[in-house]
Amino acid sequence: MTAIGTGTATGPRAGRKEWLALGVLVLPLLLTSMDMTVLYFAVPSIAAHLEPSSTQQLWMIDIYAFVLSGMLITMGNVGDLIGRRRLLMIGASLFGAASVLAAYANSAEMLILARALQGLGGATLMPSTLSLVSNMFRDEQQRRTAISVWAIGNSAGAAIGPVISGSLLNNFWWGSIFLINIPVLVVMLILVPLLVPEFRRPRAEVGRFDVLSALLSLVGVLSVIWGLKEVATQGLELPRAAVMVFGIVVLGVFLRRQTKLTHPMIDPKLFRRRGFSPAISLSLLSFACLIGFSVFTTQYLMDVLNMRPLEAALWTMPPPALTMLLAPFAVVLAKRVPPAYVIAGAFALVGVGFLVMTQVTVQQNLPVVIGGATAIGVGAAIVLTLVTDLVVAAAPPERAGSVSALTQTFQDFGGALGIAVFGSIGAAVYRGAMADSKPAGVPADVLDRARQTLGGAVEAAGRLPEEAAHALLSAADGAFVDAMRVAAVFGTVIALATAAFTVWRLRHVRDTPQQNEAPEASEGAESTEGAGRTKEPERRAAVALREREGVPTPTATSQEGA
Repeated sequence: MTAIGTGTATGPRAGRKEWLALGVLVLPLLLTSMDMTVLYFAVPSIAAHLEPSSTQQLWMIDIYAFVLSGMLITMGNVGDLIGRRRLLMIGASLFGAASVLAAYANSAEMLILARALQGLGGATLMPSTLSLVSNMFRDEQQRRTAISVWAIGNSAGAAIGPVISGSLLNNFWWGSIFLINIPVLVVMLILVPLLVPEFRRPRAEVGRFDVLSALLSLVGVLSVIWGLKEVATQGLELPRAAVMVFGIVVLGVFLRRQTKLTHPMIDPKLFRRRGFSPAISLSLLSFACLIGFSVFTTQYLMDVLNMRPLEAALWTMPPPALTMLLAPFAVVLAKRVPPAYVIAGAFALVGVGFLVMTQVTVQQNLPVVIGGATAIGVGAAIVLTLVTDLVVAAAPPERAGSVSALTQTFQDFGGALGIAVFGSIGAAVYRGAMADSKPAGVPADVLDRARQTLGGAVEAAGRLPEEAAHALLSAADGAFVDAMRVAAVFGTVIALATAAFTVWRLRHVRDTPQQNEAPEASEGAESTEGAGRTKEPERRAAVALREREGVPTPTATSQEGA
């Protein structure tokens, strides 16, 4: 797959040491993505021990993702300043210390603080791993394979989080879900200095750390993501909309500032490269589809089919398992056909998954649910693998840290946006269906709570007589399935429209070195000059060889004609 607008066609091939290093770099990625979901099933145990308020309970879950998302861009820039391997080591140490603090937290406030520190550590780990991968694997074919492994690790961590959480909670106390990080981090801290080389930009190219830009990115990202999550759970109201608008304005100021800086955190020129903006937007949309609908799947398995947490988590394992098999195949296919068509095909697979989900019923039809969820998960993972390679390849090696952070930030935006949009659609349909339902024997005040969410209906049913509880749950399950179907129809439209958009905007990308070296029109002189300097030693060597062998050297004119 070619870079978008610039880059080198090939580079030195990686050896055994680099592939071993890749395996080590996947470890922190597994942990950071796993800790996004590992807390879900532990909340009842934690609530019984720490007795948090409802607000504190929400912050226990959300603060990790908030801090991680808000600090990604800043930490990507810090990696360029101090070295990406050094930042990885610092982040791993912080993540481990925060995990111990979380495991032995004796108050809700202490656990929230520990989760915030975990998020800060995770913000150093995620961009560091991707930028190190892009630096170690300079050969295009090897880099694609390495990024596919990276993407699989990213999605697999979130998938195995609930399984590990459920398994540990069946045998140990809730703090074990955090202590499981420690042995993995110890292995990583030992092996990284032995296998992973350091990459750091020259100080003259980086300049001074821009505190104002860091603050603007943090405030902007946090405001938008917080607003989206609040809209998803509480509905769209003026204060939440105002926070999101404020965040967008702050991010606009941040981007405007980057155009004025000699050494920006995010190089605005990247967005002018043909295809870069569409590619990174596809990353956002794929995460929106994947994360936004996964909430329905999990609730369906646990609340409609009444599965225990561990059983439900095990049924969510087919997508990452199949992704491990199919993502490398997609990478190989993208070498033979234009990547845009492979990405569009993956989005079409997501659309098929959503279409299957429109056939879900209240009865236990696991093949439909798991089949649809698998198609959505595998398709989205393939998109992420190929688009991540496109975006990383578009950046010069010295910008790998900031571009990796930007990619992760867009994915987090996509997840929050997906939850907000799909959640809002589902909530509206559910409430509309429940508004017309009046189960026999259910008091009015209980019915009002049950009309808000399926979880509220399940909780309310536990306090009712058996007959009334059955009537309430039947109505709530039917309303939820209706909401799930409507959300699936919306997802089908979005996925298929995105597939068409992909072909329209990225069909120019080809797996050919010539196009890979083609500069943008706006940067033609600069890029051509750089290419000339890069090829000058090779040209001289070729001339010397021709002279030794008595072969005439082509003139400039003949070279152009050729």
